[in-house]
Amino acid sequence: MKFLQKILATLEKNELYFVVFVTGACVLIIEIAAVRILSPYFGNTIYTFSSIITTILLALSLGYFLGGRLADKSPSKLLFYQLIFASSIGVFLLLILSYLVLPSVAYYFSIISGPLITAVLLFLFPSFILGMLSPFVIKLEKDNYKKEGVGKISGNVFFASTLGSIAGSLLAGFVLIPRFGVDQIILGVGIALLFIGILGTVSSGAQKHKLKILIIAAIFASVAAGLFIKQQKIISENSVFVKDGVYEKIIIYDANLGGKPIRVMLLDRSYSGAMYLDSDDLVQTQSKYYELYKIFKPKISEALVIGGATYSIPKALISESPDIKVDVVEIEPEGYEIAKKYFRVPENPRLTNYTADGRRFLHDTDKKYDLIFGDAYYSYYNIPAHLTTKEFFELARGRLTSEGVFIGNFIGVLDRNPPTLLFSQIKTFRQVFPNSYFFAVENPKSSEVQNFIFVGVAGEGKIDFESDEVKLSNNDLFQKLESKLIDVSSINLEKYQILTDNFSPVEYLTAEVYQSIN
Repeated sequence: MKFLQKILATLEKNELYFVVFVTGACVLIIEIAAVRILSPYFGNTIYTFSSIITTILLALSLGYFLGGRLADKSPSKLLFYQLIFASSIGVFLLLILSYLVLPSVAYYFSIISGPLITAVLLFLFPSFILGMLSPFVIKLEKDNYKKEGVGKISGNVFFASTLGSIAGSLLAGFVLIPRFGVDQIILGVGIALLFIGILGTVSSGAQKHKLKILIIAAIFASVAAGLFIKQQKIISENSVFVKDGVYEKIIIYDANLGGKPIRVMLLDRSYSGAMYLDSDDLVQTQSKYYELYKIFKPKISEALVIGGATYSIPKALISESPDIKVDVVEIEPEGYEIAKKYFRVPENPRLTNYTADGRRFLHDTDKKYDLIFGDAYYSYYNIPAHLTTKEFFELARGRLTSEGVFIGNFIGVLDRNPPTLLFSQIKTFRQVFPNSYFFAVENPKSSEVQNFIFVGVAGEGKIDFESDEVKLSNNDLFQKLESKLIDVSSINLEKYQILTDNFSPVEYLTAEVYQSIN
């Protein structure tokens, strides 16, 4: 009992430090969740991350600046807790805007300007209010403990606030996002701030404000909760599965394609894979290009697929021959279990799943593969820069057998005006795989965004487009292969840069193309 009383006494003495610890945690939770809120519209790009960090830092700077002046003018504990209450209203408003406004306005902006505009709209106000709290606590503590130096008090406040931010960052990344939806997390932050604001305001003797505060709080909390429940109902009615994964929001829904029922997986805003519900045929044309390995190495025993998603290619490979073993590297921890449940991925001892980053897996393994298929580019908005560089391709080639084949599914635009991401990738790829081929899945003369297949051969094998093996093949893809070929010899690749780990401005190059076609 005495121990509990001691803890309560300590908390009471350090009440304001505890509060800034909690609010510091709230700021970082909002900041990390912000990436998940914006990425379905603008991708996980450097522009998204930079815009969110810039907005939060701007908000905190303004909060520190104006909060200090307000604290000097009205050093009131009541006002301090009213600011926390106001921040909760800002968080609820953020949730409401993310439901009602963001889906309508986001697509009017480019992937360059959009993240910054929407980040300011959604996250500036609540972060600004939360930024006002630290200078307020410094002023209140200085007035309460006049013998304490302002340096010591300031250090204590920033220690508590920063420690809270560390706790919030770890909590968001390791606990909240893997287990809860982003809207649930934001709603929880709003409720926590609302509780602290109301409790502190009432305990500060503001009885006449109590009813007004509760009414306003109830209205905002009810609206936010109501929209959340409505959103969940809409999602559940139209989707087979919805969850915030560790890396993207995972949505699975059923639809029709050409009169045939299909099941589709979305990762954030990106169409990442699909499956026919009534057959095992491949839905996506780019997936069918995995069969190109048969031209160079008809019989394979070990294959690696980087990027599982719906696991269409691994399923196709293990069904071709009982001699093929397939390793799949999927970075989403629940990806394999989700695919087994919703995309008919069989339990098969010849299919081994690894939860890892594709490049890290290649570095850590010493295994050699006859075929490596890279399919980690879900859309033009989500291109992992570390899988575009010369070092990555060198690592992949080093894991091929002497006659092994690397096949990669890439996304881009055939724009020859430098700087251009696609031709930089082609130039980079050819540095590592001189024996290589490049195919446009739709049309090698189209200027639209489309998929491109890169084929790198470790051995000396060539494609003879006039051979009976290609022209008379029962495989429709092989018969049309020459018409999809990009004539690299006609392109002056000297104009384009080689992408390296040191310099791979993928988001910049993507944005340049995006602006030119919109």
